[in-house]
Amino acid sequence: MTHHAPLILDIAGTTLSMVDRQRLRHPMTGGLILFGRNWQNRDQLTALCADIKSVRPDALICVDHEGGRVQRFRTDGFTHLPPMRALGEMWMKDQTGRPGSGALQAMRAASACGQVLALELRACGVDFSFTPVLDLDFGSSGVIGDRAFHRDARVVAVLAQSLMQGLLSAGMANCGKHFPGHGHVKADSHTEVPVDSRSLKTIMGDDAWPYAALGATLSSVMPAHVIYPKVDSKPAGFSERWLQHILRHELGFEGAIFSDDLSMEGARRIDGQVVSYTQAGVAALRAGCDLVLLCNQSMASAPGGGAAVDELLDGLAESLLKGLWQASEASERRRRALLPTNPALSWAELMVDARYLQALDHLA
Repeated sequence: MTHHAPLILDIAGTTLSMVDRQRLRHPMTGGLILFGRNWQNRDQLTALCADIKSVRPDALICVDHEGGRVQRFRTDGFTHLPPMRALGEMWMKDQTGRPGSGALQAMRAASACGQVLALELRACGVDFSFTPVLDLDFGSSGVIGDRAFHRDARVVAVLAQSLMQGLLSAGMANCGKHFPGHGHVKADSHTEVPVDSRSLKTIMGDDAWPYAALGATLSSVMPAHVIYPKVDSKPAGFSERWLQHILRHELGFEGAIFSDDLSMEGARRIDGQVVSYTQAGVAALRAGCDLVLLCNQSMASAPGGGAAVDELLDGLAESLLKGLWQASEASERRRRALLPTNPALSWAELMVDARYLQALDHLA
């Protein structure tokens, strides 16, 4: 039987509970995403990641750690990384008499950001960060805002490439988000269902341009929970047209595709109908996602006190047996390809590592 572990879930606390361990062992579980609530200090985080791997050695340990306001770990030695807009602003500031110097400085800083981000996370046992943001900074989206590098898709692509080179140098894969672009809509898909009424030609020529430019170097992509009605009635993460016809076939993308969080409001309705987490997960997998995320549902304060996680785990397994979605060896290979393949430096080794210290200098 084909093995495919598509679900990335979360945990409630700073250590694994017995329930967490049971969920980690479930055949549908492919990894965990960590949040600020899972952090106390570096020693605790390192112990948590080691415990996760002892239960499930192939689990992909993920985090949203972009820099700026989206950085889960900020104390006990972690470098405060700048928002990506700061790098775009740096690009525009040439030194007197030195045209292009701002661009070079920004590219160097972006590479340093990626390197520092990955080295610090990996020193604590984290495998993967959902970065870079490839959305364009139209100035209209509060949820994207300064997470975006720039308004110009060419600047976004070059700075994202530099950041991904930094990640790669530290042995970490990357994730371009939110395909084909979340920056033009004002609505926040965490709490609303955003609609972008522009044409396919406009979106592909502007917002989606970085994906075409970076296709060969992107390890993974996360689609937006945004509806583009001139292309499809479904949000991009549930759209076969966006994921298979456009991203896979037209743009030639071969890496992993993650759904965004299934608990976000933008994922709670498909074609106007309210859906369960299982229905949303199956719809995302059928549309072309390799992996699906369910976040912030493991806590006692979540509706059902964490029951949604077990319902989705069992629901995906039952739906697979019923033939409602197909397990994919290719999807599983893509998931495993996101795991680091080289050993990480310890934090003590990192503190005297020349490339890390040089990268910090580029961020000063």
